[in-house]
Amino acid sequence: MREFTAFWKQHGETLVRGTAYHEAACQIILMAYLHRIVNGGGFLDREYAAGTGRLDVYLRWPYGEGQVQREAMELKVWRPDQRDPVDEGLTQLDRYLDRLDLDTGYLVIFDRRPDASPIEERVRFDQAHTPAGRQVTVLRA
Repeated sequence: MREFTAFWKQHGETLVRGTAYHEAACQIILMAYLHRIVNGGGFLDREYAAGTGRLDVYLRWPYGEGQVQREAMELKVWRPDQRDPVDEGLTQLDRYLDRLDLDTGYLVIFDRRPDASPIEERVRFDQAHTPAGRQVTVLRA
């Protein structure tokens, strides 16, 4: 994810500029970037059915003997005239993590507001907890 942030700082604004589908564009760019990870035998599922609703990204890749690393990501787009989607995202991700029996996850918030801070300033990682106390890495992009 740290490598993705460097990529996003360099190319993110250019890649989504002019597109009417901000959320889809952001998701597709992130997923394309993550495919590098799973090309060696892993799986990247989009809109993974995890109980009620759909988890945006579910990564699974084998390691060791019979082990599978699993990562769950919820993606949100912060649009103009909306409040910060972090609370909604944490609540939503909490349900998915519970269903998948995971203790940690990722919440990625793409800030698409015209008055957002410059990309170099706003891209950062924060740590947060879901309502049930699960650890979540929040990437603000």
